[in-house]
Amino acid sequence: MNQRKAPWYFLLLIILAGESVFILPFVLSRVFRPTVLDAFSLSNIQLGYCFSIYGIVALLSYLFGGPLADKYPPRKLIAISLWMTALGGFVYATFPSYFVLKILYGYWGFTTIFLFWAAMIKATRVWGGSASQGKAFGFLDGGRGLVGALFGTLGVLVFSFFISSEISKANISESKLAFKYVILISSGIVILVGILVWYFLKMSDKTEQEFISTKITVSQIREVLSLPSVWLLMIIILCAYVGYKITDVFSLYAQDVMFYNQVESAKVGTFLLFIRPIIGVIIGVIADRTQTTYWLLISFTISFLGALLFATGIISYSSIALFLISILVVATGVYAARSLYFAVMEKGKIPLTLTGTAVGIVSLIGYTPDIFSGPIIGYLLDNSPGEKGHQHVFLMLALFSIIGVIAAWYYHQLYKKKSNE
Repeated sequence: MNQRKAPWYFLLLIILAGESVFILPFVLSRVFRPTVLDAFSLSNIQLGYCFSIYGIVALLSYLFGGPLADKYPPRKLIAISLWMTALGGFVYATFPSYFVLKILYGYWGFTTIFLFWAAMIKATRVWGGSASQGKAFGFLDGGRGLVGALFGTLGVLVFSFFISSEISKANISESKLAFKYVILISSGIVILVGILVWYFLKMSDKTEQEFISTKITVSQIREVLSLPSVWLLMIIILCAYVGYKITDVFSLYAQDVMFYNQVESAKVGTFLLFIRPIIGVIIGVIADRTQTTYWLLISFTISFLGALLFATGIISYSSIALFLISILVVATGVYAARSLYFAVMEKGKIPLTLTGTAVGIVSLIGYTPDIFSGPIIGYLLDNSPGEKGHQHVFLMLALFSIIGVIAAWYYHQLYKKKSNE
């Protein structure tokens, strides 16, 4: 891979865009899940179905959007994606019916993935060069976590500001009004980020041409499909992404099991977001100095151990310290795996010019949790209300973490040998 890298601000813009595009469909519902359920009159499983519709549309968008990223400059694709996503935010702020909400999530499945996802991954890989893939993707995910945490903090502050009565006594009307301002402010920021990307995420024409394939052929797609790393990455990303989706329930766990109010629950979600940048930066730097594949294996192992802490039911409403420590353990494993799974593409011998195509193919399976995890998590929570339902959810995390351990171990063994050779 070419050793030249784009400047630091290039990566900073990718990071800013990389989380901003998901604020409306995911981050707000992660931080304010109890509020979202009340404001839209949804059950957990209904919200899960919204995520599934997003996932179904995203699935096709991954496949067809991947090759697009190998043909056009990232800044144009990313900026347009941000603007289209922000438009959906203005619909979201009207608190539409459940039917319209499902359509909106389908729309977001297109806007956040088709033009955006593969372009972001490819731009990050270009920035990292051949020697800094762990750092590039660790900083990307860690930086995205920091942006998400800042959005979450801003959201909590805005929400608290517009609640006129005491938080614990706020009615649904007050909560909806406060949350509406959170949505509108978030949408405006997403538009602003799109403008910054359009004007400043630029590379020289010569540099851009080095990483663009003017035509994606069937033989190139076959080349990508023939790589063992592509198939293993499908499994690795799927397992890691299940873990990431399950982190959505921490704020609800705080309410259901720890008996926190809405703002306190949102603060738990925001605390989780602040863990992500720390983990991303640390694991990225460490991985580049040793082996990215080895640390991917360790990440899944930590995720499994953290899942067991919640699944065994040893965390009670009086065990605040244990609750926070357990969140930290799960988050460390989940966010570390998420930071590294695209960083191992270089070791897996995936050609740079076909990064977008490879990402599209890998994502076709890897991100299917967008389809099935929401309804399953919703079913487990609604079918066994309270702590028991949450235990079942974390048993699910433990199962996928074990599968991730096996796939990551095989990837490490296969490409460690090739590197040595």
